[in-house]
Amino acid sequence: MPATTPVPSTPAAVDTAHAVVDSAQLIISPHYVTDFGHGVTTPLPSRDQWEEVTVMEMPAGVAPTPVPPSPLRSPVVMGLMMLVAMAVVLSYRTGYKYLENFVRNMFSTRRRENLFDDHTVNETKILTALIGLSCVMQGFALMVGVSLAVPSLASGILRSPALSLGLGAAVVMVYYLLQLLVYHVLGYVFTDSISTRLWIDGFKATQSLLGLLLLPVIGVMLLKPELSTPMLLVAAGLYICARLVFICKGFRIFYGNLSSIVYFILYLCSLEIVPLAMLGAGTIYLCRNVLY
Repeated sequence: MPATTPVPSTPAAVDTAHAVVDSAQLIISPHYVTDFGHGVTTPLPSRDQWEEVTVMEMPAGVAPTPVPPSPLRSPVVMGLMMLVAMAVVLSYRTGYKYLENFVRNMFSTRRRENLFDDHTVNETKILTALIGLSCVMQGFALMVGVSLAVPSLASGILRSPALSLGLGAAVVMVYYLLQLLVYHVLGYVFTDSISTRLWIDGFKATQSLLGLLLLPVIGVMLLKPELSTPMLLVAAGLYICARLVFICKGFRIFYGNLSSIVYFILYLCSLEIVPLAMLGAGTIYLCRNVLY
């Protein structure tokens, strides 16, 4: 081994102008702090020398804060909404005639169809997509309404936005199917098949249009949660308008004489008011047992 170059005890003893240092010796024979190397002893710097060393200050960071849960940050929620919206867009190319007949389906009570009226499987595709969109939008608005009406459930709904949206959409879907079943039964009992078809077409058309109208309202709720209350009022107003249009069409179909008004009032109480109250109470019950 080549001889090592002695290291001065203090920096002041080094003459940088005349010192010659062999870089190979520095690499081959490292200097150790204590005497456990090759017999080379390097004394520790003194306190004054440590104080002269430049200290690099590390800036203090900010304590991280958890991101509050939000439906906008849930991939399941956004994926489901994008899925139903894309289903409507993709089925529109072949089912656009259904949208053109929205007004006729909502208001018309003509018993004879036009010769050029076309009802194909493409109409069924876009109708299914629109109903799916409507159920998802109504389900989201329903869960927002529950969180505002019952503040004790708000934390559970926000903590599990995907489960909350799935629960709300499932409740609305079941409610929609039960309504279809009841309307078919009432039409079979109280009127003929043509009037029943006109009545149910009006129900499907109003629910389809409601989903399209709720889409921008729910979008505002997602982007601006602080506007949830006014947007929920807008959504409730749209739902009421859709039901009023359907009820008016039903009145035009079933009204025959003065005594039929009594049956119509019973229909309003038993199928338009009581089920909504049961829907709200059932949703609150499910939230308390599923989300907690």
